[in-house]
Amino acid sequence: MRKGQETRAAIVAAALEQAARTGLEGLTIGALAERMRMSKSGVFSHFGSREELQIAVLKAYGDAFVDTVLRPAMREPRGLPRLLAMLDRWIAHTMVQADSGCLWISSATDYDDRPGAVRDDLVATLRGWKEEITRAITLSMNAGHLLAGTDTNDLVFDLHGTILALHHDARLMRSPDSAARSHRSIARALEPWLTPAGRAVLTQFATSAKTLDAASETLRSQSTPQSVPESTPVAAEGSGTASKPSAQPAPRGRRHAPVHAPAP
Repeated sequence: MRKGQETRAAIVAAALEQAARTGLEGLTIGALAERMRMSKSGVFSHFGSREELQIAVLKAYGDAFVDTVLRPAMREPRGLPRLLAMLDRWIAHTMVQADSGCLWISSATDYDDRPGAVRDDLVATLRGWKEEITRAITLSMNAGHLLAGTDTNDLVFDLHGTILALHHDARLMRSPDSAARSHRSIARALEPWLTPAGRAVLTQFATSAKTLDAASETLRSQSTPQSVPESTPVAAEGSGTASKPSAQPAPRGRRHAPVHAPAP
């Protein structure tokens, strides 16, 4: 990776950490320049605008989500096992992020009525994730785990609503049983559409979910945000060593792809 790309990625990593606390609207070029010990013009030169910085942060967050939730779930067999793995990892991801908040959810609140490139990018990303859930439901029908007449749109709506409720209860209400309630809510949403084979899969998964709930709480208590130290400057291009990046950069002005499963 070239020096300019390293610097840009380090700025995005710092911006992602800041956005976890203040939201995308709290990001400023000036604050990042001070944090990275760079000039404002130096930071600006890597993005061109605050909007491009915000979009780069959304991309970094989406990439991390794919690596944490979607990519590992794709290793499970097609059908209900894969769908349940996606949902379980989504629950665990939400629990881990309960202390800082989900950037997608906070950004949806900020940008739901504000047209523009950031809103368009966020909508495309969330739509891509819903398409992955829809695809997993379809594969579950094909595998004989869900009924052929399963209302995919209603089921996706119910599953997504469970995660929104989980975020509320875990982050605001600090409910200790929010993860367990989320698993039960998902089971209730699936129940009307399950075939006998699907019920067997869900029963087997529910047994392990109790352990997974405990693991989610442990992971949440042990997790700390990866930060760019205040005292670590990012050297100017062509001199010194820049901070190690945590995300691949995207060319300025290019919208990143929605969340989708990696190609086989």
